[in-house]
This record gives sequence, C-alpha cells and structure tokens, in this order.
Amino acid sequence: MKGGVGTWKVTITREESVQEPFRAQDLRSEEDLAPTSALWIWEEQQLLPGTVLEAASLFVGQGDLVRKLKEDKAPQVDVDRAVAELKARKRVLEAKELALQPKDDIVDRAKMEDTLKRRFFYDQAFAIYGGVSGLYDFGPVGCALKNNIIQTWRQHFIQEEQILEIDCTMLTPEPVLKTSGHVDKFADFMVKDVKNGECFRADHLLKAHLQKLMSDKKCSAEKKSEMESVLAQLDNYGQQELGDLFVNYNVKSPTTGNDLSPPVPFNLMFKTFIGPGGNMPGEFTMAEIEHFVDPTEKDHPKFQSVADLCLCLYSAKAQVSGQSARKMRLGDAVEQGVINNSVLGYFIGRIYLYLMKVGISPDKLRFRQHMENEMAHYACDCWDAESKTSYFEPNKGAVGKAYKKDAKLVMEYLSSCDECYITEMEQLLNEKGEFTIETEGKTFQLTKDMVSVKRFQKTLHVEEVVPSVIEPSFGLGRIMYTILEHTFHVREGDEQRTFFSFPAVVAPFKCSVLPLSQNQEFMPFVKELSEALTRNGVSHKVDDSSGSIGRRYARTDEIGVAFGITIDFDTVNKTPHTATLRDRDSMRQIRAEVSELPGVVRDLANGSITWADVESRYPLFEGQETGKKETVEE
Repeated sequence: MKGGVGTWKVTITREESVQEPFRAQDLRSEEDLAPTSALWIWEEQQLLPGTVLEAASLFVGQGDLVRKLKEDKAPQVDVDRAVAELKARKRVLEAKELALQPKDDIVDRAKMEDTLKRRFFYDQAFAIYGGVSGLYDFGPVGCALKNNIIQTWRQHFIQEEQILEIDCTMLTPEPVLKTSGHVDKFADFMVKDVKNGECFRADHLLKAHLQKLMSDKKCSAEKKSEMESVLAQLDNYGQQELGDLFVNYNVKSPTTGNDLSPPVPFNLMFKTFIGPGGNMPGEFTMAEIEHFVDPTEKDHPKFQSVADLCLCLYSAKAQVSGQSARKMRLGDAVEQGVINNSVLGYFIGRIYLYLMKVGISPDKLRFRQHMENEMAHYACDCWDAESKTSYFEPNKGAVGKAYKKDAKLVMEYLSSCDECYITEMEQLLNEKGEFTIETEGKTFQLTKDMVSVKRFQKTLHVEEVVPSVIEPSFGLGRIMYTILEHTFHVREGDEQRTFFSFPAVVAPFKCSVLPLSQNQEFMPFVKELSEALTRNGVSHKVDDSSGSIGRRYARTDEIGVAFGITIDFDTVNKTPHTATLRDRDSMRQIRAEVSELPGVVRDLANGSITWADVESRYPLFEGQETGKKETVEE
C-alpha cells in the first residue's frame, strides 16, 4: 500500500479505564511502517487536509517547547503548563485524524452479535430471569473456543518455557492486598446522586460534562482552553480537587439532573464475604506468568529468537513528545533502551506471537508503554498490548436532559438492543440525523448528540516489570472478544453468510464431517472418519442433517469450523475410497484418500502444515465423477 492513512483508535468514556488513541501511520511500504505521524505529515503533505496539517504543526511545535523547557530546567509550573497544552493539542489532532477514518474499517457488529447469540457462543447469565449485567454463560462453541485459547496459551508459554503451573484461588485476603499497596492506592473516586443514590465515576463524569460544555458554540476560546487544561490533568487530581471542580463547573447527575455528593474513594479491590450475604462482583479469567530474573543480569538466552520481529511500539517518550507509535525491531528496541532489557523484550515478542497465533490482527495491535503517571506503584516499567475494536456508546447526559424520568427506560432499551440494531441506528443517524425507538408503549426520538458509534481500544494484557520479576498478565475475556471481532467476516457477494476465520489452533471444532445426503451408503465412511479423527485428537462435528451441502457448509462456517470433509458418491463408488477436504476461508477443496484425511486435518490443526501445502500435495476438487446409481470398476 502507498499513500494511505493507517490504523486508528478513538477514546470514549466507559466504566473501564480509557487508553490513549492511535496516531496515523505511514503505509508507504510493507517493510517500513516506522515514521511517526508528525514526520510523515511533513513528508506527505498532499495526503492530508490542511486542518490536520495545521493541528499537527501546532502539536509538534508545542512538543519542541516542552523539550526545550525540560532541557533548560525551567520551573516545574511552566513545564506542567506546557505539557497540559501539549496534551490538549494532541486531542485536537486526534479528532481531526479521526475524521479521515476509512469507512470499511468498521466491523458489522450487528451481524457479529447476532451470530454469536444465535449460535450460542455466549449469552447473558440467567437471561430468563432478566439477566445480570456483566455475567455471561459460554455455550458449547464459546466454551470450546475459550478452552482452546487457554490451551494454546499453555503450549505457547508453559511448555515452551517449562514453567511450573499453579491454579490459584480467586479470592485474596485483605492483609495481602494491604501489604502490596492495592488497598491504599488502587482506588477511584465516585460521586452519588443525592436523591436516588445512583453512582458515577467522578473523573469520567467530569470529562463527559466538560466535553459537552466545550461543544457549545457559545463557549469562549478562553473557557475552552481552561477546560482542556483540566482534562489534560484529569488523572492527577485528588479527592478535594475533584470536588472543587464539580462545584466550579456545576456538574449534575446526567440521568436526573439532581445534585451530586462530594467525591469519595472507591477501592477497586472488592470485598467479598465468604458465606451467605453480600454481593458477588463481576468475574473474569486471568492468566499470569511470574518469571523471576536476576536483577543484575536481565539477559534472556532465547532473545535472538524474537529479536527480528517488527512490532508497533508506542513508548512513553514518544507519547510525551507528541510522536506516534512506530514499527521497530525488538532487537533495536532493546539496544536503544526503548524496552528496558532483553528478558522483557523476549516476553513482549512471545506475547506478540501468541496473539497472532490465536487470531488477533497485527494491523490492529500495538504495544504502549505506560507513562510515569500511569505506572503501578510497584512497577518500574509497564507495557500494554492494545487492540482496536468497536463499541456502541449512548450519551447518557443528552438522553437524560431530553427525556428526564424516562431516560432510564431509554438507556435500558439501548443497552439491550444495540447489539442487534446498531447498524440500522448508525445508518439512520448518518442519513437523517435521528432515529425512533419504541419501548413500553412510549416513543422516543434519539439524535446524534444522544447516541453514536465510536471506536475504542481494549487492553489485552498488561506486562508489569518489577526489579526481579517479569509478569505477563492476560485478561482472557478481552483477548477472546478481540479475536471474535478481528476474525468476523461477511462473504463477498452474500450479505447473509457470515463466518469466523479462527486459526485452526483455537477453532471450536477443527473439522466437520458432512455426508452429501442422508443416504445410508455414506454412514460407514462417516463412522470411520469420526473415529479416526478422535484417535488423532481432532475435535470435530458430524452434520448429517437434511439440507443442501451448501447450507450445511454455511452453518459450520458460522461457528468457525476450520475444515470440512465431505463424503459423496465418488467416495462410495470408486476405489481407493476418497473424500473432499474443504478450507473454510478460501472455500477451496482437494480430494484425498479417506485413510489420509484425519492425519492431514491433525497436521493442519496443530500448524505443522498449511493449506497451501495441502493444495500442492493433492488435486483440487472440481466435481463428482459418479452419481447415486453409477459404479466404476477399477
């Protein structure tokens, strides 16, 4: 690709922590994606509108000023003011870059969510009783996918590094967390509606309120600059400072307009009571590695095996100076001190390979280093693997203002239907600027300022580094969702046919066995293949239901089955007995002897051969040579 604008992310306000967005990246060649967006803008000025160039110019100039102030050892107050302005200009540039986001870079979440629910990858827990927000049950397909992701993690890390595995309790006593500092330092500030008791995270609510004020055309440039400065330092405010800001900007409940209580600390280490009573907080699965190293010798003997990998790295220095994430060889990153040491570099490389193996797109992945104000109290270095995904976000403030006491009704409707109707909503918003919903006998009109489709990034795992321990930590739920979104596709030319292109290693079923029809002559071959696949350790699914073979292919594609063996009349009528093997992604087929196919599928599933290898070894299938009543003498 040449002369394009690259990978994008947009920050939105959510209950989870919000990360930094992507910059534009140079896509001038497959080999070199490295230049920072600021430098690329100057080299390729004709590619971007003037508004972006102007914003980039202001951004780069402010970055130069920050560097000069630090070099001159200027008063800290001047440095802080310059950094705040740098962050404000950074957000302006991001917003202008976002306007250039390619439309085909958006996943059809409505179709994806419909497929996930319809084929029971997962569903809300206790759905027949109304469900519980944040709790989900995995169905047969989702359970198999999750188990395969975990098993691949075991093979990739535990077996490769000969790590000793333990399975720990999900509960931790308070003295442990008190000693580690989590109780005292892992806290957010919350505010509460003084009338109905509804709680909000203080920094998120303040941010949304200020952004709304800044969007008002009557807001003066001076006032906007003041609010941008507040937003730039939002993570650094204490309890009293947040309280003062809520008073100064007259922040109210976004759903009712009621007054709010002063901010109070809310510790992220949830209390759980053993025995009857108490509420169970949301659950999630973590996979962590504790790799102990000699703090005086942080060299990994296997680092050279990953040193040539080129990763998208967004260092803390680049973030502060206004540069972009850039492609770098891991070897160069360690040598130049971007990554602290080769042990950390080795695990970042191994994590990258793992994420590629399980199906995450390399074009939508980067590693971002924590800046000093983000660093955990016990870490000296920290890198996040961040991936681009999509998300639907209603503006609670605008909805609350418009519909007051009915706002909760609207929000509940949106939270339950966005997964099915988000595409239609987005289209209506783009075409007409509004759309209508009906719920509980009432009709509501929602406009662009009330609901929008935005992009955000998920943190797949956190790599935390302490003086003598490397701690790769994986949130499997986030990884699983990202895989689902990155592998979801719609067949070209047929909008109704959707499929997941899971790598075979994590596919819920590696193979399907499909008799062409319910003819009893096919059944012995179905049994033979199923038993052989089981002996080879290949998870598979037999689909001998009625319906055309094309429809059954589509059904197995929907749940991401990687390959399909079809038994037809040539299997029965000709010797040696052969069957076809179909690749899900390309839909191409080869023909091979029945006795060979289980071994071929096994090798494809464990990655020892590729589909290209199979096509080079066996003839492509173009059609049956015999029919139901025909026989062929050999």
